[in-house]
Amino acid sequence: MRNRALKRFIDNASFLSELVLKPSLPCYMSFLSNEASFSTDQQEAETLGFHREGPGVSYGLYGALAGKGVIVKDKAFRNLKASELHKKGASITESFSGLPMHIRGNVLGGASETTKAQFGKLLKQVTSHLSSISEVFVHDGAIGSLPKCDAKVRVISDSPAAVLSLSNFLWETPTRAVSHDSCPITVYAVTSISPTAGETIGLGAKDYRGFIAADVERSLLVLGGKGFSDANGIKEALAALAGPIISSRGGIPLSARLLASGDSVTILFAPEDVIQSISDKLVTKDSGVVLSSRGISPLFQMKNPGGPSFFKLPATVVLITSDSSGVIPSISKLSPGQAAYHFLAGFQDGKFVPAYCKGPSPFDPLELSQALFSELQNNQISSFLINVGGRDKSVAGE
Repeated sequence: MRNRALKRFIDNASFLSELVLKPSLPCYMSFLSNEASFSTDQQEAETLGFHREGPGVSYGLYGALAGKGVIVKDKAFRNLKASELHKKGASITESFSGLPMHIRGNVLGGASETTKAQFGKLLKQVTSHLSSISEVFVHDGAIGSLPKCDAKVRVISDSPAAVLSLSNFLWETPTRAVSHDSCPITVYAVTSISPTAGETIGLGAKDYRGFIAADVERSLLVLGGKGFSDANGIKEALAALAGPIISSRGGIPLSARLLASGDSVTILFAPEDVIQSISDKLVTKDSGVVLSSRGISPLFQMKNPGGPSFFKLPATVVLITSDSSGVIPSISKLSPGQAAYHFLAGFQDGKFVPAYCKGPSPFDPLELSQALFSELQNNQISSFLINVGGRDKSVAGE
């Protein structure tokens, strides 16, 4: 059975301690990790009227919005609850996938030819549109649930439905945390902007549904039309924007999943078909975690609100390969250097499929593998390579 080795690992993890570590590859790597902590402060909802000051009104928010090019015409609503957004007209919308994505900046995979001038022109159209409407909706959240190594996010939108959709996968963050953050990500979700706005970045108005446009250098994301309904595209763009911020705060953003069993947590790098076969055992189906010296958390909020928002350091890291050449055994225990190598190179039936490669990334792959190596070595985290593509073979080790 294709996934027999993987299931044996999940059901009988105790046998791994009996495996013998292979010789390490020579690696001389380092990475700086800062402490991470967690706060349980809750968000507060505010309705802000521009023409008077009183309870629930904050000109500080208006100043912050003005700094992002949005001059509030009448009212701004910040951090409304789902029930309040529904009263404002939010409803469940049709999901889209594969909408055009344009990411400018120094990224690997997914980068577009959109120039800084083109993005600036698009941004001017977006802010002018938001400044012309009567009601603006603002939502503050975060990517990653560890406050000292997360990326704060502020959503500014013309639609309560867009805010509701985005709030479903952003972590909660204390009120005004975004205002006090040194480098927050700004998301403009403009559902009613003219379709011609897409032409600014090279999209045709014909058959227009929406688009996703990001500028990594300026930590900006624009969701035009139905762009807010493409959850997978948005998460890819947000992960690319959040990566440099999280890294600067001591976290390592990884395209991986979390597998939890009791108090034990495993970081899992695996092909999508393997992920689907064990999806019921995963903490979250989304690809993306933040590893730091104090623990690990999913990039995006989990479906289960009652579950923990972050976990202690993982007990193991598992890389899944699917190779039928007979070169790779069913299960191998890896040194930190070997784990970093397989993370960087990957191997799937004679092809190199790097584990880090999931969507656009602002990181140099070698630097990312060095960071992973450092965390594995410093925290003595065990690593394993499981081959689900061949016959049962003996476990290699010396």
